[in-house]
Amino acid sequence: MAWGKRLRVAVVGAGAIADSHRTAFQAHGDDVDLVAVADVDEARAVAFCSATEHAKPYRDLGTLLAEQEPDLVSICTPPGLHVEQTKLALASGAWVWCEKPPCRSLAEYDDLTSAERDGGPYVSFVYQQRSGSAAAHFRELLGKGELGRPLVAHCQTTWYRDHAYYAVPWRGRWATEGGGPAMGHGIHQMDLLLHLLAGDGDEWAEVQAMTARLVHDVETEDVSTALVRFGSGALATVVNSVLSPDEVSRIRIDCERATVELTHLYGHVAENWRYTLAPQAGPVETAPEDDVGSSHAAALAPVIEAFRAGQRPPCGGADGRRVLEFVAALYKAAATGRAVRRGEIGPGDPFYAGMAG
Repeated sequence: MAWGKRLRVAVVGAGAIADSHRTAFQAHGDDVDLVAVADVDEARAVAFCSATEHAKPYRDLGTLLAEQEPDLVSICTPPGLHVEQTKLALASGAWVWCEKPPCRSLAEYDDLTSAERDGGPYVSFVYQQRSGSAAAHFRELLGKGELGRPLVAHCQTTWYRDHAYYAVPWRGRWATEGGGPAMGHGIHQMDLLLHLLAGDGDEWAEVQAMTARLVHDVETEDVSTALVRFGSGALATVVNSVLSPDEVSRIRIDCERATVELTHLYGHVAENWRYTLAPQAGPVETAPEDDVGSSHAAALAPVIEAFRAGQRPPCGGADGRRVLEFVAALYKAAATGRAVRRGEIGPGDPFYAGMAG
């Protein structure tokens, strides 16, 4: 949908993930105009701009903000830079669309969102796996009660990363990445699971967990497992790994009247969702009306709509904080050997200030 004046958008950080943001902006070309990119590596910024219509390269975000006055800024830098850069963009009046993980701790998240103003600018985080029509359709079925109560769930992000991946200096370190695969990889599937069940009004209540460093020479874990209880009493298992040659992303939810399973890797469409109805279940329309896959472009659409309406976008505020609090609880549970309840990690708790405690 064209809205008239196109939003002026900019990107900070021209690394690999920035390509997904550029593609998303180009998919919404009637609504947005990509005007600039900032990166400390000038050659990388120039190369990024060469694939755009007329974006201008910068080495400094502050200069970009002053000269271009963008409406929206994409943050595509390592997690340790997110708070400073997001607050700088918000202070300039620009809205922010920030890559995951949002930041390195709940304390940073609360500091970051305190820079927002009523009516905008706001910050939204890129949890693109919850986008797409099939996820929305399943969430709607849950909300209407057509599948019955969710009872048992499994959330799996078992990927493979070699030693060269961790040769990048900021990866695998608490101070710069904020955590291991629970923060940098599994956060997408965990956000999707929590988002889907929240559509039925259910929130996670407590978590028990274990983490390990089995292969990689890093500070953080390279595998984690968790047991989760939801407020409704539903139970879930969560596995995050970067040690798995047979890579898969998977969510399975057993409801009273159906088992629903999503199997994919980095993105999904309707055919990746499989419904198995219980014998006593009535007819259920399992396919969404339109098949829009999960993607950065699909996740960007509601951000643009929220900007036009002057309303908080999804994946921000309390909605964006949910999975980060869950990750903090997972790390605390693994470190302490006890169950951690939702809402217990606040100022004064060492796991509020950092995922390593």
